[in-house]
Amino acid sequence: MPHGIQPGPAFQLAQLNIATTEYPLDGPEMADFMAALDRINALAEASDGFIWRMQDDNGNAMSFTLFDEKTIPNMSVWRDRESLFEYVYKSAHTEFLARRKEWFQVVREGTSVLWWIPAGHKPTIEEAGKRLSYLREHGPGPQAFTFKKAFDPAGEPV
Repeated sequence: MPHGIQPGPAFQLAQLNIATTEYPLDGPEMADFMAALDRINALAEASDGFIWRMQDDNGNAMSFTLFDEKTIPNMSVWRDRESLFEYVYKSAHTEFLARRKEWFQVVREGTSVLWWIPAGHKPTIEEAGKRLSYLREHGPGPQAFTFKKAFDPAGEPV
């Protein structure tokens, strides 16, 4: 995003995180994960600052893949970094995070990316994949960043 763009309601925060499954989604090892999805998604949707999440016409977010068939993406749009952070790290979602090694492979490359989008834009899975690939290749910058090394909508480090 070019410098000089003023932060404000004209921009929203997109996020993508991916996980590579250890087991088939319908396997007994994934039962707790699959059973918790509706509850965790409902928690996100009820969270302050939540705007949108990727799902198919049936409301299923698990019908998408990225990079390969075992890698499942989760993509959503939030008002700002703070509201997403509250949901991810300060809600019941943390119970889910604590158990991720039970269900998913440990990956050395980055598995999540944040970026600013024009308000009202719904990012595509292809767009999100490009942002994550950019982050992996170049590191954090205004066009693809992390919670630890973040940028505002004007492209300034925060």
